Amino acid sequence: MMEERGALAAGGAFGEAVFDLIRRTACDLPQDVEDAIRQAREKEKPDSRARDILSLYLDNIARAREKQLPLCQDTGLPIFVIRHPLGISQREIAKACEEATARATGVQYLRPNSVDPVSGMNSGNSVGPGSPVFYFEESDENSISLSLILKGGGSENVCSQYSLPDGALKAGRDLEGVRRVLLDSVRKAEGKGCAPGILGVCIGGDRSSGYNHSKHQLLRRLDDVNPDSKLAELEARVLREGNLLGIGPLGLGGETTLLGVKIGALNRHPACYFVTITYMCWECRRREIVFDADGTWRFIE
Repeated sequence: MMEERGALAAGGAFGEAVFDLIRRTACDLPQDVEDAIRQAREKEKPDSRARDILSLYLDNIARAREKQLPLCQDTGLPIFVIRHPLGISQREIAKACEEATARATGVQYLRPNSVDPVSGMNSGNSVGPGSPVFYFEESDENSISLSLILKGGGSENVCSQYSLPDGALKAGRDLEGVRRVLLDSVRKAEGKGCAPGILGVCIGGDRSSGYNHSKHQLLRRLDDVNPDSKLAELEARVLREGNLLGIGPLGLGGETTLLGVKIGALNRHPACYFVTITYMCWECRRREIVFDADGTWRFIE
């Protein structure tokens, strides 16, 4: 859904637009995610704990949007997926994103979430080696697209990767095996990832490309349909069966354990069959901004 269009001038306008992208992502949940939570609440039993929790989520969404305050005290790790035409400087884009991230941290749209693992020191501005995270892709389009995900630490801690076959789960190297490990990952996550969650999945690839591609699946709308009919069927089945586990919001029981399942696939080495799961909490904070060649920009959920 296109939100707004404005002129992109020279100088600091690009950085201002990226700063606005961060603010919107931190404070305003995408409409398709809010709609999914609202629909989930209606499926829960009246006066149930699950229905109360989902009602609180919706109240939180409305208050954050109204007051332009972060949706969660864990404002997440900024992950930028950037598509650009030939000849664009990735370093300049990254620099603008880092400056906007530091500024957003200074005014508390973001929390300082960049910690040196050796010294234990927090950079104080959410910028440091490896943060923000950048994925660059060259595109044939004349526009520059910046997609942002704010990924919380709780949900990141319950991400997982399986190597098939898995004897304990009786999971072979096929889509049935994939189904088994996906449901196992949901059982293990329970409520620790702030359920109900969204699964971004990659079948195949190597260990690192699997996590990259699985995170990219979180950029998809919850109401889209996978163009691969077999993967679309698997997404729907895992969503349905995951919600039969009874884990519920925050792991306290209920009908809603998952809001969505999004699956992609990469070719694999014949000796390897990885299934990589990126778990996203109910606050699937994502948004996109597109800078057109004519000097205009627009926000897209």
